[in-house]
Amino acid sequence: MSITSLLAISLGAILTNNFIFAQFLGICPFLGVSKKIDTAVGMGAAVTFVMGLASAVCYGINRLLVAAGLEYMQTVAFILVIAALVQFVEMFLKKNVPTLYTALGVYLPLITTNCAVLGVALLNVQNDYNFIQSVVYGITGGLGFLLAIFLFAAVREQLEFADNPKCFDGFPIALITAGLIALAFMGFSGLQVWPM
Repeated sequence: MSITSLLAISLGAILTNNFIFAQFLGICPFLGVSKKIDTAVGMGAAVTFVMGLASAVCYGINRLLVAAGLEYMQTVAFILVIAALVQFVEMFLKKNVPTLYTALGVYLPLITTNCAVLGVALLNVQNDYNFIQSVVYGITGGLGFLLAIFLFAAVREQLEFADNPKCFDGFPIALITAGLIALAFMGFSGLQVWPM
């Protein structure tokens, strides 16, 4: 395992294979919580924490399942691990950051069913990443989610004051904007960081 492979995994998770803009995972909280920058950053940070921790824990769980010949139980086991981690995050935020807990509202428990969090655990197995690669992919995948939701929230705050045609007001212009940002992220697909 080299630094260049970890850099490739990191840049891939943040830019070229962004969970929101390239893989279309985690769209529900992306659209639901992205109306204000502060709640978007809070949600992005919570998802990053859960994705990183879930990647580490699910790596160990997967090793146990493979050793026991129970690979078919991966999805169920990963969902249980993610649900437990989200409960931990929810209790922590409720006690230590009640304003963020209130602002996130129903979207915080939705991290449990966020397909991006489950997706990172399953993609770690599919890509046959080792422990370090899994954790790096989980954390940087969460950072990519954070970047996407932050950018979208910043644009949506400005859209509130934009002079749009009546038929585009609200959610339609938000979807068009998300599509344009995704198109811009496609420009990173030809990125070459170091010579081959």
